[in-house]
Amino acid sequence: MDPELRQLLNKLESLADDLGVFLPKTVSIDWEDTFAAKWRHHDTYSTFHPIKNLETYDLDDLLEIDRHKTSLINNTELFCRGLPAHNALLWGARGTGKSSLIHAILQKFGDRGLRLVEVEKNYLTEIGVLAEILGALPYKFIIFCDDLSFDAFDFSYKDLKSALEGSVITATTNILLYVTSNRRHLITELQRDNETSGAEDMHEAEAIEEKISLSDRFGLWLAFHPFDQEQYLRVVSHWIRKLAQSYDLEADINAETRKQALQWALNRGVRSGRTAAHFAQYWIGNRLLEQPE
Repeated sequence: MDPELRQLLNKLESLADDLGVFLPKTVSIDWEDTFAAKWRHHDTYSTFHPIKNLETYDLDDLLEIDRHKTSLINNTELFCRGLPAHNALLWGARGTGKSSLIHAILQKFGDRGLRLVEVEKNYLTEIGVLAEILGALPYKFIIFCDDLSFDAFDFSYKDLKSALEGSVITATTNILLYVTSNRRHLITELQRDNETSGAEDMHEAEAIEEKISLSDRFGLWLAFHPFDQEQYLRVVSHWIRKLAQSYDLEADINAETRKQALQWALNRGVRSGRTAAHFAQYWIGNRLLEQPE
């Protein structure tokens, strides 16, 4: 071989090795036995990390959100059958069951090939890389981002918007994006976004439209609201009875118990499923402490 050509090839190989350090790398995962993994970013690459103890819930334990359960189950059913399904945005008050519902969906459809990949907000820009890696696998993948939101001056939402519109995602039939957020439009809106004046009206309107357009890329919206008093107390009763049964206790849910449960929620500022479960654990714990050792 010509010495100059050999020298050029050596330089190209060296350059390829240097660039390879910055390319995403993957850990070999047995998706047959691994139902969930995190996509984690390291200094120079990203890779999968299996989630060994994923917190899961039975759908029957998620009360007072029947409409939400039906909608997401139907959407996931379509997805698992290879039929058209939507990316989903679950938004609303904290502790109302958004993340728990997605985990319960995974538990329901896991034996039908559904898998979950959890991605942090900062690395959603790598969704195209994920699509290329996962697109060739014989499973259905939910890419899950929990508690997604963008500050008013965080323009990285444009990268996610572009990814949702891009051909890589739309052409990959075994990937959906399920996102939870406390905000319906995902992006903080400043007060001045709603204040327009004079010749700036058109530009301000365009800025607002640009900010809220990201959530429009999700075909399915599910709104989660705080429970009213009766809904909250029904969930409290459910969890007390469930926990009492596991510890072989009597579930004496009387007026005093309900009063304590309402005070518990008042102190935390929200009536939600999470608040109800936490109170039930507190209540059962006290009953157990009263028993002799």
